[in-house]
Amino acid sequence: MKILFTICGRKGSKGLKNKNISKFLEYPISYYTLSAYQLFKNKHPEHNCYIALNTDSTELVEQVANFGEKFTHIERTEELAGDKAGKVDVIRDTYEKMNIPFDVIIDLDITSPLRAVSDIEGVLNCLLAEPKADLAFSITTSRRSPYFNQVKKYEDGFFKPVKYMGATTRQEVPSVFDMNASIYAYKPDFLLKHCKLFDGRTVAYEMKDTAVLDIDNPEDKELMEVLARYFYNHYPELNEIYKNISNS
Repeated sequence: MKILFTICGRKGSKGLKNKNISKFLEYPISYYTLSAYQLFKNKHPEHNCYIALNTDSTELVEQVANFGEKFTHIERTEELAGDKAGKVDVIRDTYEKMNIPFDVIIDLDITSPLRAVSDIEGVLNCLLAEPKADLAFSITTSRRSPYFNQVKKYEDGFFKPVKYMGATTRQEVPSVFDMNASIYAYKPDFLLKHCKLFDGRTVAYEMKDTAVLDIDNPEDKELMEVLARYFYNHYPELNEIYKNISNS
């Protein structure tokens, strides 16, 4: 197959300043995504893999170039540079400007350093296994359930679960999952025609729960680094990504 991998990161950030060019542990955070891509490509010579960076940040372009992996820079348009621009729109823009037919487009989130090559394989295989699926994404088991211990205030002024079923134990309610925003795989036809994820038929691959946080402030990043050190020390698949960076 011919696979396009996308990395999307605009300059600046309201929550954590310049988070897309920040250091994670001792390396630029983008290197963890690049390392995962590089290892996947090396393990799967049967696929023709390309990687494209969509950004308006010259610093990010320089960082990615310094990693040493061949990539295509797609200049982020002003229209897509604002914080209200949708990620799907940016990925579509990247795909269209590559002007090459691809079988699958896989987006790797730049601020999700805790992923393994097997996770990329899992999302891709999940998409390919269901012929009717338009896209696949990564998930983890949710720690809270809208049926049980996520609550909201109702019109009577009192709190109940968001989706009230009267359940007394968690085992009684449906299983729910968090979209951890790490990996998305799209079929090109869907990507070209739709703007929202759930306009399509979706499937999901469950990743190991590494308590991934949205890195929106310095405290999030510090906590993620503590978690990363633990997982790199205890899980070889995750540590493989980290070790590969120093060899690149």
